[in-house]
Amino acid sequence: MSLVYRERSAVGEPAGLLVLHHGRGADEHDLFGLADVLDPERRLHVVTPRAPLTLPGAPGYHWYTVPQVGFPEPKTFHDAFRQLAAFHDETWERTGIEPDRTVFGGFSMGSVMSYALGLSGQRPEPAGLLIFSGFIPTVEGWQPALASRRGLPVFITHGRRDPIMNVEFARRAHELLDVAGLTVVYLESDTAHEIHPAHIPAAARWLSDVTARASAGASRRTFS
Repeated sequence: MSLVYRERSAVGEPAGLLVLHHGRGADEHDLFGLADVLDPERRLHVVTPRAPLTLPGAPGYHWYTVPQVGFPEPKTFHDAFRQLAAFHDETWERTGIEPDRTVFGGFSMGSVMSYALGLSGQRPEPAGLLIFSGFIPTVEGWQPALASRRGLPVFITHGRRDPIMNVEFARRAHELLDVAGLTVVYLESDTAHEIHPAHIPAAARWLSDVTARASAGASRRTFS
């Protein structure tokens, strides 16, 4: 595989695939336990890839460097985009679970990569995006292909007291995606830069609904 990763199998035939992308300075273990909270019945196959970049003096792993929050450095961003795209392709081929039964999720910088891969017109459309405390990146050489993503389910949560990624990033993403015709669930809380436990039940219900619809659609295509 192109990236180091952890993996959790579904119980029985998987209803879909959940790819969780960790935040800045973490690794493939960071969000692995979140899988059991979001999918306690283990309906989904789950993978958590490790970001490819290490930085001198900075712990953990990173998807790109940060000259300014909201504006990834282009070279490291595009390098990570290519490696993550290859990882997704390899995972789909290896598991036999299609892109349209896959949800991209993540926290912080990992949510940025979920947006980047999920909204790219150069990549397959996923079943949904699960965004914890992130933003749609502004970076040279990448634009969201929103016209091709009408109806795509997106779940966004963000803290109003976030000192790392201001809540205005989430509000702008909500407005942009809603106007473009994507199906957005948006929640805020009075927390900082974290996944608020109170939002987990709603995220789990959303994930279950989205993957159930995607799985049903795949079954209809198979037997039509």
